[in-house]
Amino acid sequence: MVPVLRILGLETSCDETAASIVERDENGEGRILADVVLSQLDEHSVYGGVVPEIAARAHVEALDGLIVEALHRSSMRLSDVDAIAATSGPGLIGGLLVGLMTGKAIAMATEKPLYAINHLEGHALTARLTHGLAFPYLLLLVSGGHTQLILVKGVGDYERWGTTIDDALGEAFDKTAKLLGLPYPGGPAVERAARTGNAERFAFPRPMVGEARLDFSFSGLKTAVRQAAEAIAPVSEQDIADICASFQNAVSRTMKDRISRGLARFHERFGKSVEKPTLVVAGGVAANAEIRSTLETICAANRFAFIAPPMALCTDNAAMIAWAGLERLALGLPADGLDVAPRSRWPLDENAATLLGSGKRGAKA
Repeated sequence: MVPVLRILGLETSCDETAASIVERDENGEGRILADVVLSQLDEHSVYGGVVPEIAARAHVEALDGLIVEALHRSSMRLSDVDAIAATSGPGLIGGLLVGLMTGKAIAMATEKPLYAINHLEGHALTARLTHGLAFPYLLLLVSGGHTQLILVKGVGDYERWGTTIDDALGEAFDKTAKLLGLPYPGGPAVERAARTGNAERFAFPRPMVGEARLDFSFSGLKTAVRQAAEAIAPVSEQDIADICASFQNAVSRTMKDRISRGLARFHERFGKSVEKPTLVVAGGVAANAEIRSTLETICAANRFAFIAPPMALCTDNAAMIAWAGLERLALGLPADGLDVAPRSRWPLDENAATLLGSGKRGAKA
């Protein structure tokens, strides 16, 4: 039987600085002992997006204090943890360097093993921390940097079934908000405006709908929003609300088609061998009520369970990084050497064809 294990996790891949201590008991169940996240929203909002240099400096200034706070909240000392886990990619290289170098320093000083964690794997395994979910299951990752549909078969074993060929969905929300003069972050601002809008006023395109491949595309939708706004300029508050509602409606209809096809493929692949097929959604866009409702309806119609971890664990956090490290530690997988390097691009599925949104460098497919 695997003993109780505890890991200190560090997350600095974008604009949240985070430290967490997570425990895994003898039965494989997880418990978050401390999870501290410092948002940099105020620092970046004036620029309408994340500025990498500002993010890296903020990580340097905050991370040590957050680690001390996580230890205090969990009543732990560094000597009490069994390993260190730090995000090693994908993400902004300056931020990744801060977290990974800090993890290396702690690992060296305490003689603890270091696990360099793929940020996407943290998202992929979170439902096992929160819900004890068994493999296999589908993951829909929808955030500012990623829109992917992934088959999660095991720790380190992933198949990318679909990815965006241009913009991530969260990026499309942010750019739509910026175009309409709404505040950053764009996702919540667009959703608020859409509540009083007419979703049928603008017939925006629904990219990729009807195609057998499971990829996503949002660049054309974003362009249609810009053209609609320019055509009726200057826009009123009601115009903005109608554009946001129509944009959100087009996104929901697009996701309905894409995800329905993914669930059907899962049924074809596994049949009745998976007793309870499950779709897990993670990423900041998972907070959007209309998209979430659409996904819940799709799952019910296709005999799928729907899991969305608590919002604090859907966005960037260190608890998911610690848990990914615990999964590896419990399996006896080797730790990483102190020469491990951060990776700005790091796909979960290394064998997937190179597409812009896959996490690999390369041209559009």
